[in-house]
Amino acid sequence: MSKFAIVTDSTSYIPSDIIQKHGITVAPQVLIWDNQTYRDGIDIQPTEFYSRLKTAKVMPSTSQVSPATMQEIFQGLVDKGMSVLGIFISSKLSGTLQSAIQGKDMMGSAGDKVTLVDSQSTAMGLGFQALAAARAAEAGASLEEAAAQAEKAHQRSGVFFAVDTLEFLHRGGRIGGAQRFIGSALNLKPILAVKEGKVEGVERIRTKSKAHDRVLELVAEQVKGKSNVRLATLHANSADDAKSLLERAAAQLSPVETIFTEVSPVVGTHAGPGTVGLAYIYD
Repeated sequence: MSKFAIVTDSTSYIPSDIIQKHGITVAPQVLIWDNQTYRDGIDIQPTEFYSRLKTAKVMPSTSQVSPATMQEIFQGLVDKGMSVLGIFISSKLSGTLQSAIQGKDMMGSAGDKVTLVDSQSTAMGLGFQALAAARAAEAGASLEEAAAQAEKAHQRSGVFFAVDTLEFLHRGGRIGGAQRFIGSALNLKPILAVKEGKVEGVERIRTKSKAHDRVLELVAEQVKGKSNVRLATLHANSADDAKSLLERAAAQLSPVETIFTEVSPVVGTHAGPGTVGLAYIYD
């Protein structure tokens, strides 16, 4: 049995059954709404979040996992005799990694048992890296080898997504290189990607259905000729669209695994309802 534990954060969207299967620990991000604080995916679930968002007069905001929470998670695992490999959302999108560094430092000498990796991604782009490390651990890899697998996985994975509007990303300051799309025709659907740790604009497509088609084309270009392709959809209150996209992607790309995930409330605050994406990784 592995002597180290994998920790990631709730923006990875790894479904709970897969989390349990691989023994991954998830640090919940924080949603702040009407002066109430909610732990992402624990105190508020996606269905409740998007239902409430439709009629909300006050928009929610978000905050990264606190250093104290990180310390508590890490210390709890170390107290069980484990070392820790933490793989978190891109440091260019969130202060989560900095919280992890602070949490590690708060542990004193016990912090030496904690190794941290910047995924330079989010969503299942992050999730696939955590799963690559978990599978390496299950195959007998050392913590250092599993960390190397996670970092290599970054080079072999990615995520493209179509959003209904850039309003939410713009308001949350997460828009990165997609800033140039602001002020474009309102009926165009932006396709975005996480590149070098930032959200970047890729293209603008006239309709939602064509935007989803293009997301599939972009992923197909990335995995062409690759082996053991794994795919995951992500969606913000657009389950039917995401299921359709995943079915078409599976038929076209013959992946060894497909994963259907929802966008968590914290990321939904920034991406907005109607977002549909496709993440990939290959050997």
